[in-house]
Amino acid sequence: MTDTVKTGIVGCGNISGAYLRANEKFDILDIVAVTDIDMSKAEAKAEEFPFVRAVTVDELLGDPELEFVINLTIPAAHYEMALRALRAGKSAYNEKPLCLERKEGRKLLSTAKRKKLKLGCAPDTFMGAGIQTCRKLIDDGAIGKPVAATAFMMGRGPEAWHPSPDFFYRKGGGPMFDMGPYYVTTLVNLLGPVRRVTGSARITWPHRVLGIEGRRGEKIPVEIPTHLAAVLDFDSGPVATLVTSFDIHSHHHPCIEIYGSEGSLSVPDPNTFGGPVSIRRAGDEEWTEVELEHPWPDQSRGAGVASMAYALKKGTPHRASGELAYHVLDVMTAVTDASEKGRHVKLKSTCERPAPVRIAATDAERLG
Repeated sequence: MTDTVKTGIVGCGNISGAYLRANEKFDILDIVAVTDIDMSKAEAKAEEFPFVRAVTVDELLGDPELEFVINLTIPAAHYEMALRALRAGKSAYNEKPLCLERKEGRKLLSTAKRKKLKLGCAPDTFMGAGIQTCRKLIDDGAIGKPVAATAFMMGRGPEAWHPSPDFFYRKGGGPMFDMGPYYVTTLVNLLGPVRRVTGSARITWPHRVLGIEGRRGEKIPVEIPTHLAAVLDFDSGPVATLVTSFDIHSHHHPCIEIYGSEGSLSVPDPNTFGGPVSIRRAGDEEWTEVELEHPWPDQSRGAGVASMAYALKKGTPHRASGELAYHVLDVMTAVTDASEKGRHVKLKSTCERPAPVRIAATDAERLG
């Protein structure tokens, strides 16, 4: 058995650079090939990162040495590309979200299980020093028994600055599917799986006006909810309020806070790997910032891929798993289901709470 996992990347957009840099950060990874529907993008990445070669999708999937495919296609293509990889005998790791439909997620999970392959999915930011510090504080009882949580991802939407914002307002986009995976994944990591969901969702404006040069003033249709307010009931007891919105100009809300029987915990932005982390116990007059002792306080995209690569070699569970990603998909979908049906939605899915990242000297010890 080799010490590394030979890996290929499908999709050479902006995020691909972060994953390619993970090749040097995590010893278990050996990224050797890249591809894209636009081969000029793949060739540009191969020139920027000389350790990879640009190949076609068919060549990548047909390479018998490749064990692992990192799927960085657009969300609408996540399901099809991951399924092709699994059917080709490769374990697959998707960018978030896992896919767009529950039935697609179930198909990916069943295919991976049947073929004895691994399925994983971003985000892996919950494995960083900031959120892992929060995880340890909760597990150690620093705020007592978790009672409730709040999570807010609110902004004005990307149409003013993004060069191609159309997909943000189509199926698979919106604030819930675009940014919700960071927040829901973090909450599940800290509190465990969700039992039921209710919520309300709305499309505030039927069109968005673009601000980017060359398309300034152009209107694009909005096909998905742009403001969603949800209540999540967790198996372990806490009740969380989650709001994701592209309709808010400004606010003072924190990203995430966890409220316990003996104190409160301020959780950092779940789209980052670091801090700050602050705690205020019962009786304290002010918040206290907590030192981060866990690995990866800085940008460490690829930690989830590395965890899955170690698990692939050892036959053990991995943290950013397909089961976790499917449960997150189920939660996000349930918010709009609840809004449309006017009632609570009891989830059919569940997942194991991911194992904490160990404080250790090597990645093999941290992730293995």
